[in-house]
Amino acid sequence: MFVRKKKNNSGVVSVQVIDKSSGKYKVLKTIGSSCSDTEIETLYQQGLDYISHYEGQQSFDFTVQDFKETVKQSIRNISIEGVHLLLGRIYNEIGFDTVCNDLLKQLVLVRLSHPASKLKTTQYLHRYFSINIKEDRIYRYLDKVYSDHKETLQQISYHHTKKILGGIIRVVFYDVTTIYFQIDDEDDLRKRGFSKEGKHQNPQIVLGLLVGIEGYPLAYEIHEGNKFEGHTMLPIIDVFKDKYDLDKLVVIADSGLLSSSNVKELQEKGYEFILGARIKNESKAIKEEILALNLKDKSSAIIPRTDGTNLIVGYTDRRAKKDRHNRERGLMKLEQRIKSGKLTKSSINNRGYNKYLQLEGDITIRINHGKFEEDAAWDGLKGYMTNTTLSKEEIINNYGQLWKIEKAFRVAKHDLKIRPIYHRLQKRIQAHITINFVTYKVYKELERQLKLKTDKMSPEKAIDIAKSIYAIEISDPKTGNTFKETLLLNDEQKHLAKLFDF
Repeated sequence: MFVRKKKNNSGVVSVQVIDKSSGKYKVLKTIGSSCSDTEIETLYQQGLDYISHYEGQQSFDFTVQDFKETVKQSIRNISIEGVHLLLGRIYNEIGFDTVCNDLLKQLVLVRLSHPASKLKTTQYLHRYFSINIKEDRIYRYLDKVYSDHKETLQQISYHHTKKILGGIIRVVFYDVTTIYFQIDDEDDLRKRGFSKEGKHQNPQIVLGLLVGIEGYPLAYEIHEGNKFEGHTMLPIIDVFKDKYDLDKLVVIADSGLLSSSNVKELQEKGYEFILGARIKNESKAIKEEILALNLKDKSSAIIPRTDGTNLIVGYTDRRAKKDRHNRERGLMKLEQRIKSGKLTKSSINNRGYNKYLQLEGDITIRINHGKFEEDAAWDGLKGYMTNTTLSKEEIINNYGQLWKIEKAFRVAKHDLKIRPIYHRLQKRIQAHITINFVTYKVYKELERQLKLKTDKMSPEKAIDIAKSIYAIEISDPKTGNTFKETLLLNDEQKHLAKLFDF
């Protein structure tokens, strides 16, 4: 098979693909015709591409009785190809391929597509991707991932994030979560502590995550499970700032990380910050000032504090509706528990809506409806403590992006299944978190590229479609040559392939 340039009587050259396998010249396809040398050369290259594709197509003789057997003998392998074409390319574009061998890439891609334990990961790699990796090799690799590659992988994520954010990182968001283990015994890392998931009886670790605008991951750190979350913030931010020689940095965190020591240290070290404020814990004078503001929907006010910071108080009707709904739901649950007789003296505390309970006499517990009604005055109000010179609107808008770090934890825990962690050794736990950090970065870049392409498809949907795109490896029964063909069988697959040009 070859490409022929045939000059016609008119002087125009036709570019054709010719097959001579039967001993006679047969025109398989006319690519096009032109009198321009440049266009002719382009058509010639298209002809070569056609041959390459044509030879990759299996041709069978439908007239023979053993056609089915011929097909079976010709198929060498069938495996998922879309995951590598989509996610593998994004992994490389970020720059992670410059760090480690191909094993890290396979572990990241299979966590995006088929998250599971390391044992099942080896099974999935073999079953779906025709990649044979022994479990022992994965464990040996995990033993050095954290120590050898953690810092480099974070640097790659940082520089890529900096690039897509226009070359500057000015604002960072910080939050922590807890990841529990289904074990009984504690060790140096896994300890019992305050659990955000309500698993106080389980040993856990504390994971701190630093992200940029839009939730792009920058850095992370692992802490002992009993460490107070407020003590985790400054160390990771200090290291991050020094490592990349950043001058000014605005730190945004929620009220759980608000403590007088944190605020003092942030100010002493020259950080600007926006922290969620606990407005009901302010002094009596400030609380009276807040309630006297009489704010309307989407309005705000500034109240100076004695420590040199400002308290920004905002109000929205939407938040007021939500606060009212939550209070009423909390009250209803308390009433149900009183009727059932499940409340005791130990239930009277300031945790959640238990603050509405009070003791009458020696044995009667009832709800203080007056306290419930007093709380209505706070519906819709939200406070922010800051030392920045940003406007009220900028402060509220910047803090409003904090939910994206909460989404990062949700994605990691539920979509990427960062838990349960089956490892016992500390270095393997750390390696597992490192792999999930890289995985989340690839996920976020897929999300960003989908937005750039103005496609409403979610990252989860794109990954599901990619998992359905297979490649078939076949052997030509005539020549013995082996070819690989990616199968795009439906509109969804074709749309994704066109969207990402594969």
